[in-house]
Amino acid sequence: MTKFYQHILVLAFAEKEINENPNILPNVTLGFHIYDSYYDARMTYRTMLDLLFKSNSFFPNYKCDTQKNLLASIGGLGSDTSFHMADALRIYKIPQLTYGSFPPEERDSSQVPSFYRMVPNEAHQYMGIISLLKHFGWTWVGLFAVNDNSGEYFLKTLEPLLSQNGICSAFTQRIPKLLHFDNLDEMYDMYALFMDAKATTFIVYGESQTITGLRAIIFLRDPTNKEKASLKKLHHFIHDISFNNSAGETVSFSENREMQGGFDIMNMITFPNKSFIRLKIGWVNPNAFDGKEFNIHEDIIMWHNGFNQMMPVSICSESCHPGNQKKMMEGQKFCCYDCTPCPEGKISNQNDMDDCFGCPEDQYANKKKNGCIPKTIKFLSYEEPLGFSLAALALCFSLITTLVLGTFVQHKDTPIVKANNRDLTYALLIALLLCFLSSLLFIGHPGKVTCLLRQPTFGIVFSVAVSCVLAKTITVVVAFMATKPGSSMRKWVGKRLANTIVLSGSLIQAIICTVWLKMSPPFPALDSVAEETIVQCSKGSVTMFYCVLGYMGLLALASFIVAFAARKLPDSFNEAKFITFSMLLFCSVWLSFFPTYLSTKGKSLVVVEIFSILSSSDGLLGCIFAPKCYVIVLKPELNKKEQLIRRMKCRY
Repeated sequence: MTKFYQHILVLAFAEKEINENPNILPNVTLGFHIYDSYYDARMTYRTMLDLLFKSNSFFPNYKCDTQKNLLASIGGLGSDTSFHMADALRIYKIPQLTYGSFPPEERDSSQVPSFYRMVPNEAHQYMGIISLLKHFGWTWVGLFAVNDNSGEYFLKTLEPLLSQNGICSAFTQRIPKLLHFDNLDEMYDMYALFMDAKATTFIVYGESQTITGLRAIIFLRDPTNKEKASLKKLHHFIHDISFNNSAGETVSFSENREMQGGFDIMNMITFPNKSFIRLKIGWVNPNAFDGKEFNIHEDIIMWHNGFNQMMPVSICSESCHPGNQKKMMEGQKFCCYDCTPCPEGKISNQNDMDDCFGCPEDQYANKKKNGCIPKTIKFLSYEEPLGFSLAALALCFSLITTLVLGTFVQHKDTPIVKANNRDLTYALLIALLLCFLSSLLFIGHPGKVTCLLRQPTFGIVFSVAVSCVLAKTITVVVAFMATKPGSSMRKWVGKRLANTIVLSGSLIQAIICTVWLKMSPPFPALDSVAEETIVQCSKGSVTMFYCVLGYMGLLALASFIVAFAARKLPDSFNEAKFITFSMLLFCSVWLSFFPTYLSTKGKSLVVVEIFSILSSSDGLLGCIFAPKCYVIVLKPELNKKEQLIRRMKCRY
């Protein structure tokens, strides 16, 4: 049987159509000569010369009385044959139309201006192959390449593209241009590769004779068949040609004299009698628009009967499902891997992910580690029991403080109220009332305004309260020292000293808070913990926060020292001993606050601060004012001037 007889039939059909159609080449009759190169360079050169200078005796460059002019040459099918032909044809500027596929590095076609390629650039095939493999999910494929320069170029170009697209080559096999069926070792090696357990998809690169040999091996692989095993004007015309063929496709050449267009994806359907047909199932066209560079119709594919008409699977490892990540197998290609669960706190939400990733800050990983769940927003709210209880406690103490203030205003002219500066007493009670109310700023959703007010309000109000306590204590000491004959302290007795202490003590704290708000003010912030997102107020500048607490501690320490020194002074209504106890309690609360504050996070941190505010304020209210209220309300007979004079006489 004549080799590639279908090519000859196509040529004969085309020649017949042209000659019989007067609209194509009127008054011109085409003919053709067919020669075989035998895949041999010497025979190719000899045949070309024989075609150019036909005579009984072969004389190169000699023509005599010939009626047949060679207008163009078609061929060859392989790159080597084509370029051997070109060596002779280019001298005579005879157009050569090749229909084989050539890699760009085979030879610079600019050196052969009459050389035309009737197929698109081979580089377009590579992306088509990649698209086809990715479409069917084939990531484990075998590579066969003809053992010559074109095969090396094919592997050098395709293998990096495979890796970039997550596809591995199960093996790479060089194959000779001609397979010798009498070489059983060579045939067995090829057959063993086709029987690879995992790879069911193979990419074969070679010339027609190579493909023909491999077809026989593929046939053996089938389980059902194992038992059977002059002219310058024409050149310019061709260069500028552009027309639509009978299939409606545009035929034209690029600047590199390569056929424009793409490649068809063919399904080769093999029958039991070894015959086959080719069925077009798709195409690759790099010049297409609207994302249609790659098209395939799966519904018309007829898979080989060895696959039971099911799409074959060609992968090295099973897919890693969401919640898992790939773990590379040592010494294996990246397509071969194990699947391991995602680490704690991370997820994977797609198949075959190389690495798991963490959820956004406002979400956390679910139990299956394949998705994220929004975190619960947490803050100390009025609706929850703890927040409601603390708010109720703060309001209760505020009410008690208001009642105490009202009691003192009502009995403002009694000795116990007038003692130790009545105005200081009112200022201290108002400051304590504000201290209790300031704790409410720490409850509820933290906003920009509440975060700005929380710490500065707490710091300034407490500084006013402690300054009042310090002023009351110093007033007692100064009043006692002024009673001594010739004492120079008499000029300090009065409201001026007390007012100065309260104003200066409070003003310094106000300046510290102003600098804090100007430099780095507090602001709302989110803190993600496990399955919760805690909304809290960031301190802005932690240093300034500690400066506020430190200054308040200095005032309290000074008040404690002065009160402790004056606790035994002879005075009917001496407050020094009560102030000593109140300051001792105040300092104890805030000293225990620091380690608790540093070791606590989230809502608990806010609770600790509220508890410290309430307990220290309650300590001042109880220790200083409880004894006085007892006398005013329950022992009014002791709150009289005569009783005061009698007690003074008894003491002296």
